[in-house]
Amino acid sequence: MTSEAVEEQELVLCIGDTTYLDYGKIKAKREGYGPTGNGGNGLILHSALAIAPEQGQVIGLLWQKLWNREPKAKPPQDETPEAKKQRLAIARKAARQRSFNDKESYRWVEAMSEVEHQVSSSTNVIHIFDREGDITEVFDQVRQLKHTGVLVRAAHDRSLDQNSERLWQKLESQPARFEQEIKVPETGKRKARIAKLAVRFSKVHLGVPYRFDNRDPLTVYAVYATEIDCPEGETSLEWMLLTTEVVEELETAIKILRWYTYRWRVEDFHKIFKSGCQCERYRLAAEGMKTLLGFLSVCAVELLQVTYLHRNQPDAPAVEILSPVQIQVLKARFPKSPPVLTVAWAIESIAFLGGYLEHRRKSPIGIQVLWRGWSNLCELCQGWLLAQIHT
Repeated sequence: MTSEAVEEQELVLCIGDTTYLDYGKIKAKREGYGPTGNGGNGLILHSALAIAPEQGQVIGLLWQKLWNREPKAKPPQDETPEAKKQRLAIARKAARQRSFNDKESYRWVEAMSEVEHQVSSSTNVIHIFDREGDITEVFDQVRQLKHTGVLVRAAHDRSLDQNSERLWQKLESQPARFEQEIKVPETGKRKARIAKLAVRFSKVHLGVPYRFDNRDPLTVYAVYATEIDCPEGETSLEWMLLTTEVVEELETAIKILRWYTYRWRVEDFHKIFKSGCQCERYRLAAEGMKTLLGFLSVCAVELLQVTYLHRNQPDAPAVEILSPVQIQVLKARFPKSPPVLTVAWAIESIAFLGGYLEHRRKSPIGIQVLWRGWSNLCELCQGWLLAQIHT
């Protein structure tokens, strides 16, 4: 369904990110799960979320990959420090010799290839990755794909030429071309704020490591944004963005910054997936859990769609997010519905089904409230349809 919706777009953004699902409390059903770091036990999920480039409206999931790591063998109880050092050295050497396709980092390239095959050749796809996706294989893969580009936040101060000029050095030497304000959302580590960014941009030629057969430099554009007058106590924003899009005009650089802010959509998806759908609370064997997670992913992305439609287009018709039966049920449940049924009316009605209180109208509608509301609406619709069958 998402692939069909994407075909209507000339350009679509594809936000990629990985989240770790912890099922450490499952003691009796550990087969099919694996370590997730810091003693966790669970699964790893990578998602590719399709976004419309104009307002950042969520279209749907284009691709997902779910896997588990194999548990590491326990070291011998009587292992000496020298033996441990030798064992770890052997393990590091084996890891370096593994094929790239067998590494977890292959998921970034795999997503690009899979999405290119799914989406019509008439639609260009720009993949947006955070720093974890800053690997040379990503930029090299673009050379082999026909209608795919990337926008990646740089993690490495790469070498640019034989004179050892570096990426940050190159962009810091450029004059600031303009200033741009962006909305920074609240997280567990920061407060929401309006950040003012000084922006520089330039064409750069990235050096290619020796492990590649094609050693030609990778030509991309860098957009470097640094925060001005960051509030005291907050971490200053600094984005070094690398893109295959041609950035030679101010308007294009502004667009690249706006596109990168849409990366927060996938973090919202993970929040809904875990807090709303509560995907880590279930206690199933791994195979059953993987099936359930596929279903919950669809639920989470639908909640994300309506959340942003409510923010961006609250006056849009309610039929864009509700079926005729759902509208009938909500009108029967809330008989004082307005004559024109909008997205705002639909979301608020669903929130009331989930326990949203009348006197808290000025506070944002929470994810868990929406999840409960959608669940209750589905049950009401089932009862509505059953009543029609038996009357």
